[in-house]
Amino acid sequence: MHSKPHILRGLFLLLIVVGSHCSFAQNNKQKQLETRRQELRREIQKINALRAENKSKEKSQLSLIEDFNYKISVLNNLIKVTNQQANLLTREINNNQKQIGNLRDELKLLKDDYAAMIVKSYKSKNQQSRIMFLLSSNDFKQAYKRLQYMKQYTSHQKEQGETIKAKTTKLQQINKDLLVQKEEKQKLIAENKSTQKTLEKERKQHRSIMASIQKDLSKYTAQIKSKQREAARIDREIKRIVRAAIAKSNKKANTANSSSFALTAEEKLLASNFVANKGKLPWPVEKGFVKARYGKQPSLIDRSLTVQRNGVLITTEKQAKARVIFNGTVIKVTAIRNSNPMVMIKHGNYISVYKNLSKVYVKEGDTLKTKDEIGEVSTNLEGDTILSFSIFKDATTQNPASWIYKM
Repeated sequence: MHSKPHILRGLFLLLIVVGSHCSFAQNNKQKQLETRRQELRREIQKINALRAENKSKEKSQLSLIEDFNYKISVLNNLIKVTNQQANLLTREINNNQKQIGNLRDELKLLKDDYAAMIVKSYKSKNQQSRIMFLLSSNDFKQAYKRLQYMKQYTSHQKEQGETIKAKTTKLQQINKDLLVQKEEKQKLIAENKSTQKTLEKERKQHRSIMASIQKDLSKYTAQIKSKQREAARIDREIKRIVRAAIAKSNKKANTANSSSFALTAEEKLLASNFVANKGKLPWPVEKGFVKARYGKQPSLIDRSLTVQRNGVLITTEKQAKARVIFNGTVIKVTAIRNSNPMVMIKHGNYISVYKNLSKVYVKEGDTLKTKDEIGEVSTNLEGDTILSFSIFKDATTQNPASWIYKM
């Protein structure tokens, strides 16, 4: 008699379970996107703050291009992430609209079924009719079954009423959620329009500077090549210092290995702990953003040129303090010719290098703990405060972004 509604309720229950699983996955993805969006917004705020701090300084065209290029990349990422959020919300809105439609259909079936039961119940509600229904039984067994049926029917009526009430409440809640989602989507769309305007403004200034550079490209290309030669010279000197440190450790341990550090049991444990924290190590400055990344990249000015970096350049605030990323020992404090002082800290067979310091607070042999200050980052004539930071495993460079938290 009531098999059809029972089957339909089973199907709807299955749809709700599947829908709930999809909804959980989408909510999780939405949270991840929102976290990333807020990170990018904070990154833009840092860029703007540092720009405002150095507004009075006259910058070179090369430095300006680097600044604009980085902010443009962050703005592009922000637009991309915000679009992903809006698209995900669109899917959630569509899913909720389908769920609302399904619930309305289910409610209609439940109400029709409930109405039919009420009519039947009304027709047979007369106490005399119920007694006659029981007395007309052929035997006690049939009478007992009829009594049980009457109880079950009453219970089913109550259950149907509760189900309708629950479904109605759920429908109202989904409608509320739908309104919230639509409002969130509109906010994201409005924010993206604002970001698009900012991006176009940045691109316009970028194009203007690039047009100026193109008029005398050979001069700027020569400057880039000169900077690369200087960077390569400093990198060679750092590698020479690292290899000398390896040789010293091997001599002390009486081993002929020349490519890696000979480690004591304590140093092995330190190196193991360093590796265990890969991707979770703190930044070498409290506030900042990566202006130039590790590895080979085409030049921002002349795409035919390749720029090689053995570390990253981190733009930070004036008088920012460089801090050690992990427990370790200072193995070198030096100033390579034509460059500011640098500090090298050993973590087992790993070395972190902090270049371009104006002040140094540590000396060779000092034992440091994570986040201990090692010096003050130098500010150049253009007003930029940039820490050059790199990581080595023995004599091999590592990508700092793989080691530092959310770099």
